[in-house]
Amino acid sequence: MAEAHQAVAFQFTITPEGIDLQLSYQALNQIYLSGVRSWKKRVSRMRNRVIKGVYPASPSSWLFVAIGILATMYMQSDPSMGLIAKIQQHLPLRYRLTFDLQSVVVVALKVVCTLLWLSLILALRFCLKLLLSYHQWMFEQHGRVSNTTKVWVTLLRLLSGRKPLLYSYQTSLPHLPVPAVRDTLTRYLESVRPLLTDLEYKRMTDLANEFESSLGNRLQRYLKLKALWATNYVSDWWEEYIYLRGRGPIMVNSNYYGMDFLYVTPTSVQAARAGNTITALLLYRRMVNREELTPSRVPGTVIPLCAAQCERMFNTTRTPGVETDVLQHWQDSEFVAVYSRGRYYRLWVYRAGRLLSAREIEHQIQWILDDPSPPLPGEEKLGALTAGDRVPWAQIRKEHFSSGVNKRSLDIIEKAAFFVTLDDEAQGMKGDDPTGNLDRYAKSLLHGKCYDRWFDKSFSIVIYKNGKSGLNAEHSWADAPTVAHLWEYTLATDAFQLGYTEDGHCKGEVERSLPPPHRLSWEIPSEVQDQIFSSLTVAKALADDVDCHVFPFRDFGKGKIKKLRVSPDAFIQISLQLAYFRDRGSFCLTYEASMTRLFREGRTETVRSCSNQSCAFVKALEGGEKRLKVLKASNRQHQNLYRMAMTGAGIDRHLFCLYVVSKYLGVDSPFLKEVLSEPWCLSTSQTPVQQMELFDLKNHPDFVSLGGGFGPVADDGYGVSYIIVGEDMINFHVSSKHSCGETDSHRFGAQIAKALQDIMAVLSADTPSSSKGPAQPQSKKLL
Repeated sequence: MAEAHQAVAFQFTITPEGIDLQLSYQALNQIYLSGVRSWKKRVSRMRNRVIKGVYPASPSSWLFVAIGILATMYMQSDPSMGLIAKIQQHLPLRYRLTFDLQSVVVVALKVVCTLLWLSLILALRFCLKLLLSYHQWMFEQHGRVSNTTKVWVTLLRLLSGRKPLLYSYQTSLPHLPVPAVRDTLTRYLESVRPLLTDLEYKRMTDLANEFESSLGNRLQRYLKLKALWATNYVSDWWEEYIYLRGRGPIMVNSNYYGMDFLYVTPTSVQAARAGNTITALLLYRRMVNREELTPSRVPGTVIPLCAAQCERMFNTTRTPGVETDVLQHWQDSEFVAVYSRGRYYRLWVYRAGRLLSAREIEHQIQWILDDPSPPLPGEEKLGALTAGDRVPWAQIRKEHFSSGVNKRSLDIIEKAAFFVTLDDEAQGMKGDDPTGNLDRYAKSLLHGKCYDRWFDKSFSIVIYKNGKSGLNAEHSWADAPTVAHLWEYTLATDAFQLGYTEDGHCKGEVERSLPPPHRLSWEIPSEVQDQIFSSLTVAKALADDVDCHVFPFRDFGKGKIKKLRVSPDAFIQISLQLAYFRDRGSFCLTYEASMTRLFREGRTETVRSCSNQSCAFVKALEGGEKRLKVLKASNRQHQNLYRMAMTGAGIDRHLFCLYVVSKYLGVDSPFLKEVLSEPWCLSTSQTPVQQMELFDLKNHPDFVSLGGGFGPVADDGYGVSYIIVGEDMINFHVSSKHSCGETDSHRFGAQIAKALQDIMAVLSADTPSSSKGPAQPQSKKLL
């Protein structure tokens, strides 16, 4: 209990002579320095609020107004520039302005000038919002940039010239528009045409027409009212009904994972890797808190993306409820929660107001690894409660974790900056079975042992015995690109900025007076242990059913694809359609995640990448017909679908919100009910590389990321995640379920690789070698 004594600032003893007060000046100094750190953060937040509040202007611009007025006052000149004299000429003698009245006029002029300054700020912000509402640049073809877009680029650069903070653009981002019901229905019917027979398509068309003529416009009016009132008409409902109201396990079904470098491990010392990783994450958090992080932008442009998802990245947990879960976020946390061999710890990462060095954190992690104490009864597999069904976890939490020692320990985990698992297994590609090792590595990050992760935390870091690392992220608070940005920074900072000594330890010195980590205490009764066993049984059945396959595709990458004037993403999506057709003998409803972060609080939209054009190409390729023209048409259609989704003209989020409104009104729509019950048998997502400048692949080509993946969405379908790394590699993560006899992740992975090669053969054979240049719009170069 040494840490308890060190936390006491004073002690007192009652004696016959009175009270003997014994102050601990060291403890008081720690309290003082922690308070100083807290006040510094408050001042920093206040400063950032002012800077954001006047963006795109500068707070210093007001000084020109104030200095001008003060200068004229001290120089005894007329700050009203003759206005006061002219007023006096038209007043009777008895109403001439006295000195006091002149001072009042000067103050009024200051107020007027300030109001004019604020008006100018609002005008600039309105202009910036109008500029950011222009999306036509995305649809313009290579070499055909309109004069309107050129003028728009120039104006946008002028208004975005000053260095912005992380959240500077938030109030200038446009709101997500509500599409017309007719437009959404037309696009929906077009998207399902290749999947339906003529009779099925006629029936669906009749349902859509009936919906539009009867219920659609009524629901649309409510949705437009919400769009006028709310910041984003989709995001809050999407978060609540798609994520937080799900009563099944979030492990595998919702959470996703991110992997370490493919070929290298910076150190084989587990504690050292944990030290650098934790330090890099906390440095990122510091940049987020200070808003020093550069706002994310559309790749290759100056167009900002919404940064709202960064707000709940750290100090956040998902707490279970009987009907719905709740996301809880705390302003700050000076510790992380650590799990090692069945025991939980609180690791303080600040001391005397300063962030511990990576070497000091390594020292603390090593202390945890060397701790010989056994787990308390029920402690080892406590995390299984977060892996099983949500209702039992909510009931157990309310009954047994709402007071006493259990509540104090649970609060520490939930209020921690993030969660760290020190895994006692070794993972990675190296070994006698590289392919199998990668698959096991993916499964370990996706679900682990079903009890050694805290799946409710915003994200959990996993550090393996051999120094390999990874993360598991909860999905409700943010989407994969936000977490990928964090993980890119963490890997790059760990390997290239913090670094290691020759013997694999973190750099720096250790303050030997550091108190050891605090071991958490629990009182787990038999009733809770029974529920832990039940939740673990559910979670293990789910985890054992997952079939993961990870493979790097090295035959070619985006470099060769772009030389043939095809979008790399469209190329991969068309390849997935070909692979699925060969694997299952049919086409299916396909989900590709696209972002809507061009709008305030935007999250995702669905690109229905199984289109008439892609199906026509697959049939032409399999039938030996002419294919290049059809492939080009499929490429153009996919790019158009993606751009429509990004600019708020998607299908599924609009229909989802109309469905939610219908439920609030208590009316049923056969059309909406059928649309929202359609299974996504092929769910896909691209993990973007957003900070390539952090990785020097020219000098360090082995430091390539594996990306990350997720579990299958449908019981009889596939989940496919891919990341385009550099110019010559694409990494794929495929998942499915063993319980479905028609799916096999390894078989589908082989089909993907074969489809990529076959489509490249079509392009290479039929495209003239003189074709050069990327397939991206020319406007992206201008931006």
